[in-house]
Amino acid sequence: MAEAPVRAGVAGLILAGGQGMRMNQQDKGLVMLCGEPMVAHVARRLAPQVSRLIVSANRHLDLYARYGEVVQDGEAELGAWQGPLLGVAAGLAAAREQAWMVTAPCDTPFLPADLAARLIGAAESAGAPLACAMSGGQRHSACMALRTSLLPDLLDYLRGGDRKVGLWQARAGAVEACFDEAPDAFMNVNTPAELAAAERYASQ
Repeated sequence: MAEAPVRAGVAGLILAGGQGMRMNQQDKGLVMLCGEPMVAHVARRLAPQVSRLIVSANRHLDLYARYGEVVQDGEAELGAWQGPLLGVAAGLAAAREQAWMVTAPCDTPFLPADLAARLIGAAESAGAPLACAMSGGQRHSACMALRTSLLPDLLDYLRGGDRKVGLWQARAGAVEACFDEAPDAFMNVNTPAELAAAERYASQ
């Protein structure tokens, strides 16, 4: 598949702020896959699709700075290690000058080359402020495109104590973009066994 052109006014956000509990508490973005940190694979796929790349991280900031502008979870009163939406909020705050932001977790190394274009296209076609990826009947909530104007709404949601990604997306009026032809593009590497499977897939 040919790469989609860069869209002006679109920021990309790699979510790398988790604790890696199922990966023996390793920083998943820095776990090696085929000789490179997983974040390098994600950045290489996402960067050509956006005009600016941001990385949400809470440790090893100097290492993540090699792949984009690093932001940490903001809003100290919300607490640390509170899930991906805090990283999304930090990214939105940094990307205020862009109209859209496209997010992807640091442990999805095989993202589609047209992820941003199709997510934003689905949202714009439906007149929605947010779209997330869907493939094989599974929703990939952390792979989404959202208008940066959603930041106040997201902060209100977080300050209310909720952290569930899908619930906030539903409240925000999310639609879905179908990627059924690319079922492996959203392979998620959470455990050592899944890392081994990703190594095998990448070597095919």
